[in-house]
Amino acid sequence: MSMSLPKTCAAPPNSLSEAQQDALRRDGYLLIPDAVGADTMASLIANLAALSESGGRRERAGQVYGVRNLLQASPAVRAVAASPAIRAAVEPILGASACPVRGLLFDKPAAANWKVPWHQDLSIAVRECVDLPGFGPWSVKAGVLHVQPPAEVLEGMLAVRLHLDDCGADNGPLQVIPGSHAAGKLDAAAIRAWRERRPAEACLARRGDLLLMRPLLLHASGAATAVAHRRVVHLEFAAGPLPGGLEWLEA
Repeated sequence: MSMSLPKTCAAPPNSLSEAQQDALRRDGYLLIPDAVGADTMASLIANLAALSESGGRRERAGQVYGVRNLLQASPAVRAVAASPAIRAAVEPILGASACPVRGLLFDKPAAANWKVPWHQDLSIAVRECVDLPGFGPWSVKAGVLHVQPPAEVLEGMLAVRLHLDDCGADNGPLQVIPGSHAAGKLDAAAIRAWRERRPAEACLARRGDLLLMRPLLLHASGAATAVAHRRVVHLEFAAGPLPGGLEWLEA
């Protein structure tokens, strides 16, 4: 596994450069350093720390390791999702009509410091069940309805991971297999083949960095070996509405 920083380009003032867009299309991920300023980061961290108890808040031994439905729970997160820095990263890929459809908070405190196996993000959060061809199976996670949509829906999405803390090699960083997003949905045998064929890269980042990632990119993470926060605000954007009356949960 490579432990170097992922390929980066300095972010232009208003939009992703052609080189950045090409790298994201090729590799399925892209790190944008210093994308969100220190004042915005400090305000966001304070707002998240003040979140009240909710059904989407996940704790173990008194330590919060995750929050679901973050766009609904935190106006500050929704404001960041609409900020120029985020829109400049999203719109060149998904278009001006792209909208945030889900927000999550991840952390790896000592009480909830587990490994995440290799996988693709195959499920979306929706408001209610609608029987549509190609959508399924359905599931409920922490009271939220999820469904696996056809691959073309996932291909029209982009995850934006805003790092609230520095994430080095000892913080259980995200690991990715570049290019795997272009192969569609993968079964267990195909995942093993990709792991044997292409070395993983660790996505090391600093506070305020953005990591853009396609949902079908193979990714995993190990347990952290350092006792420190590794908080990430994970925002999912979609190019447009869902078909057949199905609605995104947080759009």
